[in-house]
Amino acid sequence: MVDDEFGGRSYGDDDNEDGEPRLVHDFLRRDFVVSKFAIYLPATTLELLLAMDCYSTRGRVGHTVNQVWFSVQRSNYGLGLNFCAKRTTHHHHHRHHHPLLAPAPSAAPGPDQSQDFEQAQEALFEFLRGFGVSEEDSAAISENSPRYVGMLVEGVRDVEELQLWSSWKSEAAAGFKEKVLCIAKDKGDNGKVAFLESFVGLTLSSAMNVARYLFPETLPGLIAKVKYMKEIFFSGSNNGGIIEKNARRMMMHLSIPVDEDLQLTLSFFEKIEARRGGLDTLGSTDISFRYLVESFPRLLLLPLESQMNTIVEFLENIGISRGCVRNILLLFPPFLFHKIEVIQTRMLVLKELSVEEKDVGKLLIKYPWVLSTSIQENYMEIIYFFDMEKVPKASVDRAIRSWPHLLGCSTSKIKLMVEEIGKLGVRNKKLGQVISKSPQILLRKPQEFIEVVSLLEKLGFDKETIGSILCRCPELFATSIERTLKRKLKFLAAIGVSKVHFPRVIKKYPEFLVSDPERTLLPRMRYLMNLGLSEKDVAFMVRRFSPLLGYSIEEVLRPKLDFLVNTMEKPIKDVVDYPRFLSYSLEKKIKPRFWVLKQRNIECSLKDMLGKNDEEFASDFLEAGKTNVPPPASPAHQ
Repeated sequence: MVDDEFGGRSYGDDDNEDGEPRLVHDFLRRDFVVSKFAIYLPATTLELLLAMDCYSTRGRVGHTVNQVWFSVQRSNYGLGLNFCAKRTTHHHHHRHHHPLLAPAPSAAPGPDQSQDFEQAQEALFEFLRGFGVSEEDSAAISENSPRYVGMLVEGVRDVEELQLWSSWKSEAAAGFKEKVLCIAKDKGDNGKVAFLESFVGLTLSSAMNVARYLFPETLPGLIAKVKYMKEIFFSGSNNGGIIEKNARRMMMHLSIPVDEDLQLTLSFFEKIEARRGGLDTLGSTDISFRYLVESFPRLLLLPLESQMNTIVEFLENIGISRGCVRNILLLFPPFLFHKIEVIQTRMLVLKELSVEEKDVGKLLIKYPWVLSTSIQENYMEIIYFFDMEKVPKASVDRAIRSWPHLLGCSTSKIKLMVEEIGKLGVRNKKLGQVISKSPQILLRKPQEFIEVVSLLEKLGFDKETIGSILCRCPELFATSIERTLKRKLKFLAAIGVSKVHFPRVIKKYPEFLVSDPERTLLPRMRYLMNLGLSEKDVAFMVRRFSPLLGYSIEEVLRPKLDFLVNTMEKPIKDVVDYPRFLSYSLEKKIKPRFWVLKQRNIECSLKDMLGKNDEEFASDFLEAGKTNVPPPASPAHQ
């Protein structure tokens, strides 16, 4: 609650702090109203208030009504006092919701009420046509703004009930429709509130608040802009909720002081998060557009051609399709207010990051905050920090290009992670290799990183070996212990690998701990078992040579095992004794050596055939000092 410049108070969207409708009930004191507002009120309105005897103090019953509620409507073009009077008895003291402040949907109207409502819609249609709105749009607005139309109907009924038309207007309106037109004209928003309710989907109270920013714009102009924005910015799908996920990720990894643009963006996110559905509704076309207009009403004042269209064309020229433009708009709305020259200047930071031209649009979609001045200033601090750590700039830039959310992380937080990584002997160029492979490791909490290190130590690894594992598979240290690492250890136990062999398996193939069992590990195991191997055989192979769990079935396992069984005419069981067979190149090593041995009628194990280097192989099996690769085999031998 804050005091406004007129001495009143502003509350939430619909209610004041006492749960009453958001009305300035303090103005019921006669001396306050006269002294504060008489100079702002049109003479006809002031005469009407006097006729209603509304200056009675709160709690007294006036001659005509016992309570009159007021709300002040302030905009760029003046101040108006809206009113609603209701007859009540001495036995009931209900507070009546102001018809101009988002009335709740009423029950189904009776025949007379329906007729009044239809006449009000017709009156609104004519009213809108008078502002140059097309027939089609006028019909759409009048048919889809029930709260606004209901407000007009209630306004006519209230004045009729008090028999005050003659004291309010110099000439009495003839029929109900004409009276609705009088109310609509007296409202002063020129149909903008009805338009915002129907086209944008705002509640009546929000529409009234937004309308006060739009006084300079004509109604046809607003309609054109909303249609343009919906077509350009809000067409297409949300790609599986990627906007909402990215919004949460961007906020989660932001730990630097922010500029005004980012502050407005965060306020926009917080406003949506506080509503039903939270940020999950950010990607919903109708809902997100409504929230966007509520938070940034000045969007509807931007020139269509010189601003909106110019920026859209610029984004398309850097590789951002129209379907993806809204990703940037919803994740960083203030960018649309900047001149194209400012945006182009801020885009220069992407050259510093060595972003290839074809990837500029992708990075901007992934992290539009890169256009923020505070983010760009933090980039320079990050570069300076890693320069002091003797980490190559190329590695830092590669990490940021891969995971631009790093740009929102303060160097003080990054320093904590760099210190923990350094305890494993990973520094300088090695550190650069680690962060370029898995930049999100820098966004981890130090305690989470320490817990992964502790888990590996419990498995029997020393810090030097853990450092080697970190360099080979840094993403392992950015995963969840419970959801990922411990699940993989349970998987090893489930397929028959004893705990004592865990270090051997992990050291040879640490990538196993970040693999998906359902998509990668189990399909490969099933393939081997379908060839005639038992579960025990597969477990033995994994224990001896765990990297086989990472080999593609179609590109590695199938062609090599087909050659083993069908061409070399060896039993599939041979691969159990020497699973490293699967690691050698089929074309460069397995086939050449096999044909050499076959030409000499030499039989040997897979290990003897492949486990020796070229000199050892030549010394053991050939008279010459080196291996001679025979010509390509005939089709019969393929």
